[in-house]
Formats: sequence, C-alpha cells, structure tokens
Amino acid sequence: MHKEFLMGNEAIALGALAAGVSVVAGYPGTPSTEVLETVARNKTDDVYVEWSINEKAAMEVAAGAAYAGARSMVTCKQVGLNVASDPLMSLAYIGVKGGMVVVVADDPGPISSQTEQDTRTFSQFCKVPVFDPSSVGEAYAMVQDAFELSERLGTPVILRPTTRVDHGYEAIEVEDKDAWKRTAPEGFVKDSSHWVIFPRLSTANHAKIERRNASLADEFSRSVYNCVFPESSASERVGIATHGISFTYVMDSLDGQSHPRLLKVGTPFPFPERRALEFLQGLDEVLCVEELDPVIERALIAVCGKHGLSVRIRGKLTGDVAPSGENTVESVGLAIDRFLGRPDPRDGNQPTDVPQLPVRPPVLCAGCPHRASFYAVKRAMGRRKTIYCGDIGCYTLGNAQPLDMVDTCLCMGAGITIAQGIYHVEPDTACFAFVGDSTFFASGITGVVNAYYNQANLTVCVLDNSTTAMTGHQPHPGTGRTMMGQVLDAVSIEAVLRAIGLKTVETVNPLDLEQAVCTVRRVADEPGVKAIIFKSPCVVLARPQATSKVDASACVGCLRCVRELGCPALFVRDGKAVIDANQCTGCTLCEQVCPTGAISGGERI
Repeated sequence: MHKEFLMGNEAIALGALAAGVSVVAGYPGTPSTEVLETVARNKTDDVYVEWSINEKAAMEVAAGAAYAGARSMVTCKQVGLNVASDPLMSLAYIGVKGGMVVVVADDPGPISSQTEQDTRTFSQFCKVPVFDPSSVGEAYAMVQDAFELSERLGTPVILRPTTRVDHGYEAIEVEDKDAWKRTAPEGFVKDSSHWVIFPRLSTANHAKIERRNASLADEFSRSVYNCVFPESSASERVGIATHGISFTYVMDSLDGQSHPRLLKVGTPFPFPERRALEFLQGLDEVLCVEELDPVIERALIAVCGKHGLSVRIRGKLTGDVAPSGENTVESVGLAIDRFLGRPDPRDGNQPTDVPQLPVRPPVLCAGCPHRASFYAVKRAMGRRKTIYCGDIGCYTLGNAQPLDMVDTCLCMGAGITIAQGIYHVEPDTACFAFVGDSTFFASGITGVVNAYYNQANLTVCVLDNSTTAMTGHQPHPGTGRTMMGQVLDAVSIEAVLRAIGLKTVETVNPLDLEQAVCTVRRVADEPGVKAIIFKSPCVVLARPQATSKVDASACVGCLRCVRELGCPALFVRDGKAVIDANQCTGCTLCEQVCPTGAISGGERI
C-alpha cells in the first residue's frame, strides 16, 4: 500500500484496477470522464478499454465481458444512463457471471447536464443495488466491494458518485500495482436457459430478484457503509439522516458541537431497514439531508409506517430541505440550524459591502469553428422562415447572442429528429439540424436514417471539429484513433451519409466564409434530406500561430465584428474594435466580416 493524492474519479479507476477489472467501456460525459481515462493511463496489458460510440453500446460490451466471466465496468453520467437503460433493465433479470460495476456520475445543480436526475431512484426502478460514496477514499473502497458483491450475487451493481466526489481530491491509501487482483476469466459457457431472455425466464428471475434484494437489505444493514453515530446526550431525541457528499457537509456543519444521532446511508438500495430501525429508536424527529430525490426520506417514512413508529420525518417533502439543486455546506448548515432551533450564525454578521460576482455565461471559444458555421448559416438564410434545431455539445453554446442559432435542444441526437417533427407540421419552414461529429456517431445516424426513410425535408449540418471537445477531446470513430492507442482508418461521415441514401452531401471549411455561405444557400434549396459537413479542427487542438490585429486608422467604428460574431477576443475601446491578443487565435473570421478591411494578420486553419 502507498498514499496518493487523487481526484475521486482517479480513485474509482484505481480501485477498479485493484479489483481486477478486465474490460472498461464508456462514453465521455462530465463529471464521469476521468474514470475511464485514468484506467487507460494506468492499466496493465491484459486490460481492455474503449470509448464506445454511446452508453448503450458500452453497457452491452461490458455485459458480454461479464457473461464470459471477466470483471467489467461501464462509465457514464446520469443522462448517459438513460441511453443505456434498455440493456441495464434486462441485465437486472439476466444477471452476469463476472462482476460488473456501472459507474454513473450524478450532477446535482446541474453543473454541466440537461437534468439533475437521481440514480438512486433509477436503481430502485431497475432493482439493482447501488453504492453512494461520500468521499474520495470511500469511492475507492466501494468500487472494490461493488465488484465483490456483483460477482457473488450475479448482478450488475451501480456506483453513484456525484460531482463533488468525482472532482474532489483526497490523500488516500491505495494498493501497489503488483498487488492488483488478476484472474483468468472462465469464458462464455453456452446456456440458452440462462443467457437468452424470454418472458418465462423473466418471470422466474423477477421473483428471485425480489427475494435477493430483501436479503441484501439485511446484509447492507450490517455494512460499514451504513453507520449510526450514537447521540451525544441521552436527552437528545432528534436525529439527522444523510448520505454521499451531504454527509461531509453535515459533519462540517456540526464540527466542534454536540450533535444529535446520525444515520449515514452508503447503500440506499436495497435500503438498510434494520440499521434504520436502530437509528430511529427513541427519536421524535429526523431531518433527512440529501441531494436531489428524497430517497432516504421516503424510505424512513415507509419504515416508520411498517413498524408503527411515531417519528416525524422531515426533509424535502416537508420543505425543510430544498427540493432541487446542489447542496452546499452553507445550505446544509442553515437547514440543520433551523431543525435544531439554533440561531442563524449569519444574523448580525452579514457584510454589506461585498460586491456581486461577475456574470460569466458560457461562450464558444475564441476561434471556435462552430461560430463560423453558425454565422455562415445565419448569413445564408437571412430572413427566410427557418428553424435551427441544436444538440448536446460545444455547439449548444450557439444559442447565445449575438448568434442566436439554437432554437431547440433536447438530448443527444434529438436535433435531427426534432427538425423532422417540425417539418411535418410546418412544411414551409426551412429546417436545419446541427450535430457534432461525436454526437453524429453516438446517436445522430438513426435520426438521419429516419428522415431519409420518412421523406422529410431538412438540412443536416455536421459540425466536425475532429474530436469530442466538450468533455475533454476524447477520440471517436471519425478520428482514426482508439482509447487503446490504435491508429486505424477513420469512419467517414460523408460515406455514412451517402450510404444511407443522401444524394447531396457537401464538405466545407466554415472559416472560408464566402464559400460556406454559398454552399448553405445552394444546399438548403435542394429537396429532401441533405447534409453539409462543416469541417475544421477544434481550435484547442490546432491553434494557429498568427493573431489578427485591428488597424485603428482604418476602423470606422461600425462594430459589425463585435455585434455579429460575439467572439470573446473582440471588445470595444473608444468606439472602435479591439482584439485581445491573448485570446485571439487568428481564425480570420472577423477579418472576413469587417467591411473596411481594418482587421488583418490572422492565419486560417
């Protein structure tokens, strides 16, 4: 054993490697991405790792490995679990042979997601056990215990860290590499009565799952992850139940003070009922401090009802804890002070001269080729009746002013199919769907097939920057690289579109503004489904050396570059445009927009 200062995601990865994981598959999504990347950096030669094209594919790859007796792991974020829910729901019935852990990083807030759904609730729905770590060290230990439990019970197990655990840091003891567990998988053993899902098998296995989970609830009641901290005074008749990172906040808020009895729930499903009963004995009131869904609160209410306990359970359902959003030390401390009847420590101590933090909305990077793509389409379509359907990725930021080029954004791949629905209702509307190269492979292809098959009329704009930029520049099928370091022929987006049946597929560099605008005008007027691939590398990966500069004597102060592009490198001083050389990438888009030629010096990629 040795000590390392690790991010939570790194700890999960090293814990999985120490547990003998052999196959790891996932799809990048903040806050989960670093788990798979850390496995790839630290793995031994007998470990296989891949960025799958989406979470469903990752779940099924890991399931196949577990069928063959290997320990496997899936990594995704909470919305990624939606994509993988079909195989996971069936896996809960079929089961696995090798241990299989599904790491689902929840994003309370949400900080970088469409939703702030709670995977604890999802685990109840799919009847799969879930571990809920409260710290980096606990995440490291839990992933190893999750593998053991999964293999012993023959079921997938979910590990549910949240953003503050994923991206928090802690110095923890970890296994030396030569002590990592290594096993030779038995291999897949044919048995259609086990591995082929049929209604009769599902009915029988459902009953087994219910019995297993009831027994597992008792086992979890003895687990070190579900703890009751004794009350400090015999006269104390109130308690606090909590979990995950909220447990850390509770302990911070109670630091140095006498505190009521505490229940820490580390395995929220199956719920540790016997441990909860031990906690509830002799109490009059309990405050449940949890993030997102009132999972513990509802479980304690059920336990009280089942066992006839007259304990008042308070939390989100009673308005004592905020029903949504991310918890903080401050919000948890305030809820506890109110619950315990303590004075608000902020009373009379609030400074009156604290300035407000500046508002910094997210924005496309200076030089981002997506800005040029959006601008070219906007220029080409002018005042025509047009709908712009967006998608998930950097290009979602095209909704910001002054571009204002994202009218809808639902979930990955949905822009293409949303546009179809609008077309069928408003056939006089020019429908555009924007999708990134990684998202195209993840979930965009099916939408194009659907559009072609059902004879929609829309323009698919693939914003191809040769990477998965939003989550940290991971490879995908179009990059010609795999996570195992292999270099291979890239999957051609143009070839895929033409194979579907599209007759008009054009590729253009968005940073060549005149050509891009002409291409959009020509293609948009073609009937049926057509596509434009705006191909230019992410500026983070291919930053040119030269930067653009403004000739103040030639600038007439029209500020067209500032008003129409919204580039963070452009600003106004003394009524004229100025370029911040520290941010400018020399993409030349502003040079092409300037009507007087006052901007020059850039170097187009």
